[in-house]
Amino acid sequence: MNKQKRVLILCTGNSARSQMAEGLLRRDGGDVFEVFSAGTHPGSVRAEAIEAMREVGIDISGHRSKSVDEFAGREFDYMITVCDNARENCPVFPGVTRRIHWSFDDPAAALGDKATRLAEFRRVRDLIHKRLMTFISADDFHTSL
Repeated sequence: MNKQKRVLILCTGNSARSQMAEGLLRRDGGDVFEVFSAGTHPGSVRAEAIEAMREVGIDISGHRSKSVDEFAGREFDYMITVCDNARENCPVFPGVTRRIHWSFDDPAAALGDKATRLAEFRRVRDLIHKRLMTFISADDFHTSL
């Protein structure tokens, strides 16, 4: 049996982008990846993120926001930052083999009524999913396992 690749996904609050990315990568790449998420300044998981993920069959209602400090000293094959702030403020992880940065808009910053805000969470969810599908299908995962 091949060893799973360990992935840590970071954003500022660990409340939306990184939570959605964790849920999507667990579903779509779970046999290849062991997935964790954290934030540089964790808050709480956004209700809109939970709802947007539920719409695609993923339940993140039991997730909690975690501090990046909880993962200090652990080794990861990949650390993916999904916002510019996390990339700039991320502590050094000597046990990370490869760092990847993807800049996604913060859906929590969306203004307007509930439907407008939820539409932004869906949009960002779908962008994250598209990027993750490319990540999952990358040749180096399959040749290095």
